[in-house]
Amino acid sequence: MVKMYKTFGGYHEISEPEKGCWINIIKPNEKEINYISDKFDVPADVITDILDVDEVSRVEFEDEWTLIILRIPVEVQNNGVPFITIPLGVFMKDEFTLTICSQDNEILPFDKPSPFKNHYKNITDKMNFVLRLFHRSATWYLKYLKSIKQMSNAIEYDLEKSIKNKELIELLNLEKSLVYFTTSLKANIIVSNKLINSKKITTEINEDWFEEAMIENKQALEMAQIYSDIQSGMMDAFASVISNNMNEVMKQLTFISIILMIPTLIASIFGMNIPNYMEKSNFALPAVLVVSLLLSYIGVVLIRKRRWV
Repeated sequence: MVKMYKTFGGYHEISEPEKGCWINIIKPNEKEINYISDKFDVPADVITDILDVDEVSRVEFEDEWTLIILRIPVEVQNNGVPFITIPLGVFMKDEFTLTICSQDNEILPFDKPSPFKNHYKNITDKMNFVLRLFHRSATWYLKYLKSIKQMSNAIEYDLEKSIKNKELIELLNLEKSLVYFTTSLKANIIVSNKLINSKKITTEINEDWFEEAMIENKQALEMAQIYSDIQSGMMDAFASVISNNMNEVMKQLTFISIILMIPTLIASIFGMNIPNYMEKSNFALPAVLVVSLLLSYIGVVLIRKRRWV
């Protein structure tokens, strides 16, 4: 899927590329990849790297073009891990700026209005656009981290009475998301530092955006690390909780089995084919029931008194 805009922010959509345009590409098929490579003279290995879900964040400076890859968070449906990170590539030449991503995302949503549409006049240059992407990416990291915290609290409530592994597996999947976030945020911060050290950020406005983006990314990284530490501790603690809950269930079942053994024993004795001097008594059955219930009650009292359950 390919969309072209006259300027950054996606305010004016165009059908053919022109100087200074922005081209946003999401989930390109083989035909679109060939079109991009031929039409815009983008190296094939660059496109392959960007579409590789395991590609790390990095920046490359060449004589004719600049490539910046940052990892952005995305929400995953129908998958064990609720959030992952994927590469978003920004390929810049004098004539155009190209953004490529293997999945639809909230950083540059394809079917929604551009997040920069109302502020497109404030985007002064290509580097300003890139810094806004870093800033927006960090914002979504923070939003998804809040979602992870809420999901973790809900799982924690269920775990207090759980004897199954379902909740622990859900916590493990949240831990995986936090590992993805931490690793990607560290790499994004390194790329940001390389940009400022390369002297590509020259204007005062871009320096301000760089500082804001760094603050947001560092805050997201710190939150992800804190949540990850808390999550690890929770998993260890609740593994013990599940074990204790299982022990409580086994104690209750053992208690019930012991109490039921008392009337079963009495009924077995009186059910033997030997004389017991009560065969012809009208009170035999009530007497056996009363004795069974009385002994069962005494057994319950003794067990409760000794606090065995």
